Amino acid sequence: MGRFTISMPIGSSNYFQVNVMNILVILGSPRKKGNSEILARTVVAELEKEPANSVEYLHLSKMKIAPCMGCGGCNKTSECVIKDDMGELYQKVDAADRIFLVTPIYFYGPSAQSKTFIDRFQARWSRKYLLETPFREGEDRKGYLLATAATKGEKVFDGSLLVAKCFFDAINVQYGGSLLVRSVDKAGAIKKRSDEMMRAENFGQDIAAGRI
Repeated sequence: MGRFTISMPIGSSNYFQVNVMNILVILGSPRKKGNSEILARTVVAELEKEPANSVEYLHLSKMKIAPCMGCGGCNKTSECVIKDDMGELYQKVDAADRIFLVTPIYFYGPSAQSKTFIDRFQARWSRKYLLETPFREGEDRKGYLLATAATKGEKVFDGSLLVAKCFFDAINVQYGGSLLVRSVDKAGAIKKRSDEMMRAENFGQDIAAGRI
């Protein structure tokens, strides 16, 4: 299901339009309810204020996702030959209008769960660049990176930003921006950062309003 517009009645004869979005939140942390998940839920809560929107959270750590074998099996079909939970995830990503890639930073990159998931999108890269198959062209689809880091290194997010932009390009989704939070290590530490929690709310509001 893609993004669509429905008309809602006001009184007897007037109508207003609501843009309905299919929102997919990909949680890449192995830690349940960790800082990156708290950040994501704070952002997406602003989009959930529109009851017509559909929101789904996916915990990658709970799924069976094998690493890409680099076998080239998807080159001619755009379908991965590995049979695991990714089969369903490809469909969910294809159907989404807004995608949030959510990850903690490990060794200046995304989590192992996140990277394994992304690497399997070689199949969608093949669809776009080898088979040149048009998919949802011209639709208003956007993807965002939400990431948290324990340290405050100047370049701590650089690797993940490059990976995220490449991922969104492969699935034919416009990169909409990122929300990056440094210096949150212990579980739940981000809740004590009122400035960052406010920033997350504002980020979600901007997305909901179509500003980013």
